[in-house]
This record gives sequence, C-alpha cells and structure tokens, in this order.
Amino acid sequence: MIGLWLDTAQERAVKGQLMRRIVVSEFLSLDGVMEDPGGAEGFAHGGWTFRFSDPEGMQYKLSEVMEHEALLLGRMTYTGFAAAWPGQSDELGFADKMNAMPKYVISRTLKHADWNNTTVLRGDLAEEIKALRSGDGGDILVAGSASLVGGLAAHDLVDEYRLMVFPIVLGSGRRLFGDLGAPAILKLVEVSQLGSGTVILTYHRGDRTAEPSGTPGETL
Repeated sequence: MIGLWLDTAQERAVKGQLMRRIVVSEFLSLDGVMEDPGGAEGFAHGGWTFRFSDPEGMQYKLSEVMEHEALLLGRMTYTGFAAAWPGQSDELGFADKMNAMPKYVISRTLKHADWNNTTVLRGDLAEEIKALRSGDGGDILVAGSASLVGGLAAHDLVDEYRLMVFPIVLGSGRRLFGDLGAPAILKLVEVSQLGSGTVILTYHRGDRTAEPSGTPGETL
C-alpha cells in the first residue's frame, strides 16, 4: 500500500497535481452578472440572490468554506469582507472560519490589511499566484473579486469554477468574464439543481485554444 501511494504521488507530481488548487466560486445571474449579489455595493439590482430561498445552497456554501484552507481576494472584495466579518460569530462556525483562515489579497494600492491573518501580495499577478499555488497547504478559494478572476483566467491559473447560477436575468451589471485574450474550453464535472431552480455548475480547467494576449484584470 505504501509503494502504491508513492507511485500515485509521484505520478501526480509529474502531472503538477500536488500544487494547491485555485477554486473560483461565484453567484451569477442567467446573463452572467456577478455584481452585488448581497446588496452591499449600491448596484441598482443589489441583493438579487435574496429573492431565492435555498437551504441546500446555504449548506453548500458552508461546506465550501470549511473545505478550503485559504481565501484569495481582490482589493474591493477584501475591503467589503474585512468590514463585515470581524467580530461576527454563528452556531455553524462559518464566521469563525472566515475570520481565522489565511487570507491573501492582491493589490498594489491597499494601504491597510487589518483583518486577521491577511497577507497583501503586491507583485506580478502570475508570479504571486504561481508561488502561492506551489507552497504548502490546501486549496485556495476565490469569491467575488471580478478583476482578480479576470487576471487569473487570462493567465490560465483557475483550476476549478463553481458557478451558482440563479434563474434571473438582470440586464445590466458587471459580468464574470471579460476579454480573456483567447477562448478557453472548460470541462463540466458536476451539475446540481436546487429547489428554487438555481443550478450549481462545476467546471475544471480545459484546453486553451490559443495563447492569451494581454493581461486583462491586473489593475487591482
């Protein structure tokens, strides 16, 4: 059994599968809008996810946070989270996990990062993320952070997308994907439908059809 584990570990290492994974998890409307799902950003349709009640969706988000070791955030999302989570607690331990887990924020302009266990990464986006992925620890969760996700996608650094797609068309607002420089084909690995009609789509990295040009999403 030990020999089998070593063979499997060596095979995974050759394939680069022992690196920490970057997992992007987003709330989306049917027309791809990710802006202000919780209603705290002043968007005209802010809080649009609250129209749908899905206890199983809440359990999914709880399990998701619990199974990841760290958060990776863009400056704006980090600022919102840092204002909301410190001092909070709940019976399920969600807030405690959010406050305790390591947090990495990508920003060249953020002056203060006082939320517990936060590290600011100010260097080149691709190099910072590659170093983070190759370090010790478990998988890293990205939430919100539209500009950051654009940069990660453009550099093909996202290992998994978890998209909770709500049955609503907003017609305006910031969308998840902008110009990636080149199309990317993703691999659908799981589909879950919730009671409200919301669907959770899980995709893994697929094949790039061409090398990306430019570096969208790096003005963080």
